[in-house]
Amino acid sequence: MALKVGVQMDHISSVHIRGDSTFALCLEAQARGHELFHYTPDRLQLRSGKVTAAIEPLSVRDVEGDHFTLGDATTTDLSTLDVVLLRQDPPFDMSYITTTHILERIHPATLVVNDPAAVRNSPEKILVTEFPELMPETLITRDFQAIRDFRKEFGDIIVKPLYGNGGAGVFRIADGDQNLSSLLEMFAGMFRDPLIAQRYLPQVRQGDKRIILIDGEPVGAINRVPAEGDARSNMHVGGRAEHSELTAREREICAAIGPRLKELDFIFVGIDVIGDWLTEINVTSPTGIREVKRFSGTDIAALFWDAVERRR
Repeated sequence: MALKVGVQMDHISSVHIRGDSTFALCLEAQARGHELFHYTPDRLQLRSGKVTAAIEPLSVRDVEGDHFTLGDATTTDLSTLDVVLLRQDPPFDMSYITTTHILERIHPATLVVNDPAAVRNSPEKILVTEFPELMPETLITRDFQAIRDFRKEFGDIIVKPLYGNGGAGVFRIADGDQNLSSLLEMFAGMFRDPLIAQRYLPQVRQGDKRIILIDGEPVGAINRVPAEGDARSNMHVGGRAEHSELTAREREICAAIGPRLKELDFIFVGIDVIGDWLTEINVTSPTGIREVKRFSGTDIAALFWDAVERRR
């Protein structure tokens, strides 16, 4: 059965299709005969209990520089769609949270993926704290003295914004580094939120594994290796993707968190593992689909739509 699918995303003209998971999902949906509609989060409206947006018919093609065509925008009741993909990138700020409140009004009659209420309650750097036995030592606080004490305890730490994304604002502060106080002062002027500090894991030099789970089951992975002189492995800041298979420890981690992901009805999740440690559970707009397919041939976009279609 053909589905009407709305894709809430950053504008499709801005995506880099070689590594964009939302684009991969659109390609697969189109190949299955589903009808695609595109809109950006700022177009959402909630009036008298009805959720609408100015949506545009979307067609996609896997051609760099010529990857989409949009039709004319029409303000549409989103409850008339079968599926809405919640796929705009973080930061996970009040704007993002507001979209989850609005989309919650149409879910699950219109299937929103991932579940907007569960997304709202599961920031990636907080959901992971449900599994402290799987994590490196981690501190979430606005108390800057506590962060200084944490650095004194572990010597070498990572400090980053709690609701940041894409490696932005991630700092490695080793023992003896005199920049910690200045860094905390800078963060104080930029964010009202707590910060997150984690024990630095030297295994990151061998890579930060992205593992993708569909319906709580691991289906593929890539390893992201940081550039020389950088503690961040994110590919858009110079990290290098390479093929990777799951280790026994990584399967153990997936088995431990899988039931919770199923309970929350998260269809598409990307987790980050460094060495033997789980560092993040990404539920907003996980990436990695295209890289996994290039390296291993596993078609995660197809597995995703299988899961969605089962629910519809």
